[in-house]
Parts: sequence; C-alpha cells; structure tokens
Amino acid sequence: MAAPKVLVLRAPGINCERETLHAFQVAGGEPEFVHVKRLIQSPDLLDRFHIFAVPGGFAYGDDIAAGRVLANELRRRIGNRLAEFVDRGGLAMGICNGFQTLVKLGLLPRLGGEGLSQQVTVTHNLSNHYECRWVTLSSRPNRCVFLEEGLVLRAPAAHAEGYVLTENDQQLQLLHEEGYIAFSYVDEQERPTTDYPANPNGSPNGCAGLTDVTGRVLGLMPHPDRSYMAHHMPGWSRSGLAETGDGLAIFESIVRVARAEG
Repeated sequence: MAAPKVLVLRAPGINCERETLHAFQVAGGEPEFVHVKRLIQSPDLLDRFHIFAVPGGFAYGDDIAAGRVLANELRRRIGNRLAEFVDRGGLAMGICNGFQTLVKLGLLPRLGGEGLSQQVTVTHNLSNHYECRWVTLSSRPNRCVFLEEGLVLRAPAAHAEGYVLTENDQQLQLLHEEGYIAFSYVDEQERPTTDYPANPNGSPNGCAGLTDVTGRVLGLMPHPDRSYMAHHMPGWSRSGLAETGDGLAIFESIVRVARAEG
C-alpha cells in the first residue's frame, strides 16, 4: 500500500513536532501537521489518517499539570472521535508530553475499554526536579500490536513529571500482569529498575511507557524522536556511525503495521 498517513498534532507549547514528523518520514510514513484547533473544528480529518501522534513539549505551558490542558481540550471536544479512531483500527503514539496528554485524556491505559476517563496519572519525579539524561529502555511482554518484546534501545529522557502513579497496588499489578506496561527503564543488566539515575523519575516497576486495552496506543516518556538518527546517539563520534539511531525502530514498527493493515 501507499505510505501510511500520520497526523502529527500541533498545539501551543508543543516543540518536538518537527523531529516527530521527520522521524515518521524516515520510517516510511507520510506525516502531516494538523493544528489542534483545526482538528477540533473538523474532526472528520481523522478519517484521512492511519496514525495519530502527539509530540513532546510543554503544551499550553503545562499549566495546572503536564499535558492537562491539552488533554481536557481533546476529551471535551473530540474525545469520543479519538476513541473511535483507535477502535476502528487507527494507531496512536504519544511521546513525553504526548504520553502525559494521552494518560490524562484517558486514552491510556483505558482498562475498561469503553469511554474515556483518566485511570492513572503521570506526576512529579521522585528527584523533585527536571531530569535530562540518556536512559536505556526495554520492551516488556506487552499487548501493543506494533511493539516487539525484548526491544532494547537508548533514548534521552527530558521531563519533570514522569512518575507513573496508579490508584493502588492492585491496579499496578494489573498493568504489569496484563501487558499494559510497554517499556521499562532497565539497568546495565537490562533488568527493570526503580534505581536512580537509570530510572530518572522512580516509576514503580520501572514503567517508562504504557499501551492500552486494544494494544493500538503507545505512550512513552523518553524521546525516540531524539535518537532516530545515527548521529543522535551518544558516543557516535568515537564508535562510528551505525546505520540508524535506536529510536527509529519504534517509528518503523508502527509504520510497518499501519502499512500491513492497509
């Protein structure tokens, strides 16, 4: 089929949209910027796309809490349309602030599978300050339809609110046992960790990203959009250029599945 079309959302304060768009281009997609106001005015635009992507940044200045204002705007105006987009076969991804937005929108983890209501949150790092550092991620056994188990990659984390907080221990256990935790921060032995600085925010079970009940939505805190090219990777000038950066694997995977499903 032709290259899958990707809606890359723009909104005040989002500042990683160009990297996200280019990463999808390199991965073989056909991305297009769509401003949130345009999408709200014409929600049928979603029907033109295979993938819905929310980039990182500080949407609306992260007033109130990270991603909260954008999430409220989307849920109130087009929340049902976004849920329908996923339920009818669309794919979605949120990176950093985009992950925070999808969680507070209720599109992640969407445990009940019906409607949109916030079930978990992403809140302040245990370090109590902004963290900007390279981390190592590993994909867990999970239900995401475009994420292979055992994928290990390096990507930069850059956030002040990355701690994934559940309602209680039972909900955390459910996320773990039923494959909602898509990525974990891992240590040098590639084991999930809560230890700082390998886990920059302290999230339990090393949680760095979630998928939803359908497996068609992925959100993660670190930035694959900042590690998709070979020269993005730390130490590239000493070790030589690889063909691609680690983060490209995520973009290639979602594009590949979208193309296969046509």
